[in-house]
Amino acid sequence: MNETPGRRPATDPHPAPPSAPPSGPALGIVTPQPEADERRRVGLRRMRTVAVSLLVLAAAVYVATLGQDGFWGFVNAGAEASMVGAIADWFAVTALFRHPLGIPVPHTALIPRRKDELGRSLEEFVGENFLQEEIIRDRVAHAAVASRVGVWLADPAHARRVVDEVAEVAAIGLSKVRDEHVADLVTQALVPRFRDEPVAPLAGALLAEVVRDGTHHGLVDLGLVELHRWLVRNPETFTEVLSARAPWWTPPRLNEAVTHRVHAEAVRWLEDIRDDPAHHAREALDSMLSQLAQDLLHDPVTRERAERLKERLLDHPQVSATAVSLWNSLRRAFLGSLRDPRGEVRRRAVAELTAFGSRLGEDAALRERLDRGAADLVVFGVERYGAELTAVITHTVQRWDGREAAERIELHVGRDLQFIRINGTLVGGLVGVLIHTASVLLGH
Repeated sequence: MNETPGRRPATDPHPAPPSAPPSGPALGIVTPQPEADERRRVGLRRMRTVAVSLLVLAAAVYVATLGQDGFWGFVNAGAEASMVGAIADWFAVTALFRHPLGIPVPHTALIPRRKDELGRSLEEFVGENFLQEEIIRDRVAHAAVASRVGVWLADPAHARRVVDEVAEVAAIGLSKVRDEHVADLVTQALVPRFRDEPVAPLAGALLAEVVRDGTHHGLVDLGLVELHRWLVRNPETFTEVLSARAPWWTPPRLNEAVTHRVHAEAVRWLEDIRDDPAHHAREALDSMLSQLAQDLLHDPVTRERAERLKERLLDHPQVSATAVSLWNSLRRAFLGSLRDPRGEVRRRAVAELTAFGSRLGEDAALRERLDRGAADLVVFGVERYGAELTAVITHTVQRWDGREAAERIELHVGRDLQFIRINGTLVGGLVGVLIHTASVLLGH
């Protein structure tokens, strides 16, 4: 009755049948934890000793008071019932993990023999009682994720810690990307995709949307301002370019007068376009862009030209080299900013995170939206992957060896189960005394 956990009887004439064939690299349940297992083993042994000692005490009292009447008759009846309760509960507890005394009594050694069914039942229990939308939303709401994040990020030291970690990981990731990776991405992924995708409809739809919304006006204004500034600051360059293209036989003074006049008119014309949003040149540009968008969408000739231009660009060997060069430039600039603890990127990121944390603390509506979003995300993950998560229970239990599973489970819960034996001994003795009392009263 006082078996040592982790040890099987020397001879077991009816061993528990093996479980389903194991899969995976090993049969082990969990990684052994010798120190924790030894503490559990000592606690289990101590409680077993208490339970067995109570049974031995009840047996000794029963033998000592056997055949006596009066008060000792009550003691004898209580001791007898205590033995019955202790043995019955020992049988019940032991039957969970092994055959009592090695005898293959039906419905014993439940865990080794039916661990697969127990695993499936546990999977269903977890899925039905824990992975439910109402429960998940309630727990996420009680967690107050947004509020906690806001309080934590409002501390600049915490925000700086987040930025430092993200910057370090990002820098490591960027440094791992080599030139050949970028070249392969361009030549093997992007270029074939661009070849297969007609560019004219996409460009036409985008251009039509830009013209309809007037998004290009800002770019036009910027171009006009810069071109006007260049003409004003570089009149000599402008006149030299025009003079170089003038006929050789024209007199120099006439060329000079004409080029200066053309320069002045060009500056004045640009000023008019720049200062007049309704200038006819602007309208002409809008009309031209709108017509180009329609041609890209509907005119076969224009679409064919656009496709040929796309093919020429994609076939040019400089495409891959340009992509690599652009990537290296961006990477160097970004890495330099990330690796500088006092750089503008990190400083700005810390300021933004701190401000976001303070806003979370003040804006209840924002916290509610974020909490709702977090709940939606968790619910989506559970609905999509919950079955796979709970299936881990069944798959893991199926890989366990039956006897090893029983021994380790007993090591974890066996100490508490010994209280069943102790309570059975005490409650059985009390019930025995009550039954003997009723028998005496009815006999009189």
